[in-house]
Order: sequence, then structure tokens, then C-alpha cells
Amino acid sequence: MKNILVLSQDASTRELLVDLLSKQEFRISAVESGQQAASKMVSEALDLAIVDLSLGREDGLQFVRDFGANRDLPIIIISADYLDESDKVVGLETGARDYITKPFGHPEFLARVRAAVRQRPGRERNAIFNFDDWQVSTKRRRLRRGTDIEVKLTAGEFNLLMAFLKNPGRVLSREQLLKATRVYDQEVYDRSIDVLILRLRRKLAHRSTLQYIRTERGAGYVFESAVDVKELRTRR
Repeated sequence: MKNILVLSQDASTRELLVDLLSKQEFRISAVESGQQAASKMVSEALDLAIVDLSLGREDGLQFVRDFGANRDLPIIIISADYLDESDKVVGLETGARDYITKPFGHPEFLARVRAAVRQRPGRERNAIFNFDDWQVSTKRRRLRRGTDIEVKLTAGEFNLLMAFLKNPGRVLSREQLLKATRVYDQEVYDRSIDVLILRLRRKLAHRSTLQYIRTERGAGYVFESAVDVKELRTRR
């Protein structure tokens, strides 16, 4: 049985989601603060977190920052329709996998939950990707330049970079990048994938004049660098 965490300061929202998800044979933990949610992360093995930003916006976004980017935890954010679009983009950029706006239909919501749980990746193969003097560890989900410079990436940025590193020199369409970054809503994708590309370009330009990601107008994007991959043995 999948274990889902619900974070919302609104008691009625918590009750609604618990009732809705419990009928689908999910095990649900419901909390009202980011601190309580963090405690659940320590004490339980979670398969999905649902974070309501309608109230307690900063508290919810902080949880996404802390656990979305650096943990293998799918997060769906819920927002009210009066929230600024930047809140949704920030949530996606800091690690959330999807968002849905209130009011939402129950079938659509459950479909998004099932998709997030179903498409949760298994353990990434233990490998090192090298290009120029950059190194990416899939196990540690870490980007380093040389021996002393580490560049922090959000979950979306890391997934985007891995899509490019696995397909160097190949044009990747927006649809392919959508799947790679695991953002399911097409409208969200259209307005946020360019932000992801821009941020990743800036981070790869750290102390360098090289431009690794080229825009192929009308087609997508290309990663222009030779990539060497070294598979590492996983200890049993």
C-alpha cells in the first residue's frame, strides 16, 4: 500500500483529501505544518507528498525546497486560483513534480496522484557522466566542476541535465523534455521549461564561456558536448 503525506493548514482540505485518497486504498498521513511534515519524512517511508499552498505558502514551499530537490520523493502542489503564477513556477523549480489548481475535479486529482506514484523512478543506475571538466554522479545527484566546485541543482534541473547527457548531440523536443522533467501539465510546461533551460545554462556557464545547450528553433534543444559515461558497480 502506497504511503501518501498530505500537508495543509486548512482542516477542511485535509479532511477532503484524506477521505478521497483513503477510498483508493492509499495509506494517508495528514499534517498542518512543514515541521510536522519533516518529522514524517524521518519516521516514515513516503511514496508521495501533497502540499497545499493555499494557506501557509512559505511553509509549504520550504518543505518542497527541503525535500523535493534532494530526495526521491514525488510532490504535487495544490494552489488556489488566486495565487500568482510565480508561486507555481517556484514550486516546480524547487522540486515539485506537478501542480493542480483549486477547485479541481476528483477524477483529475486522483489521476495525477496515480501518475506520480506510478512513475516514481526506481534506483538510478550508479554512473558518472563526464563532459569537459564537469562530472555528474547519478547516485549522489551531484554536479561538480573540477575537484573543488559543486553546483547545486533542483530536481527539475538535474532531470533536465540527465536527459541531455543521455542524448548528446540529439535534438530533444519539448514533449521529450516534459517527460524528462516529470511536469505533467502542458500549460505549466510551456511557461516553465524555458525557465529551467535558462537556469541550467547559467549554472553550466560558471566560470566558463562555453554554451552547452543550443536552441534548435521549431524543434527543441541540443546538448553540444561529448559525454563519457562510466558505470560503477553497486555494492550488495
